[in-house]
Amino acid sequence: MIIAVPYQNGEIFQHFGHTEAFKLYGVQDGAVVTTQIAETGGSGHGARTALAQAGIRLYPGVTGEADKAAEALLAGKLAYDPETTCAHHDHGEGHSCGEHSCGH
Repeated sequence: MIIAVPYQNGEIFQHFGHTEAFKLYGVQDGAVVTTQIAETGGSGHGARTALAQAGIRLYPGVTGEADKAAEALLAGKLAYDPETTCAHHDHGEGHSCGEHSCGH
């Protein structure tokens, strides 16, 4: 199994469609055995829908350290909000979603 986390500076990047990189965790026998950073160039809009349609499980609303989130997922203790959406186009607050969690 591979876990892919939108990634920036050790943290989960909060705007999937604009992430510059994913941290990939290779998992075997329930443990992380490899990690790798995959650059995306900031493209990703539409990827969420395509991944879900392909049967890839998504965990929206996760924040914090990427490594801790991957470990929590493997332990069955990942806290996430399946109803999380990004309304970044409607923020009107003069900032980008990369500064905080979307949906504010």
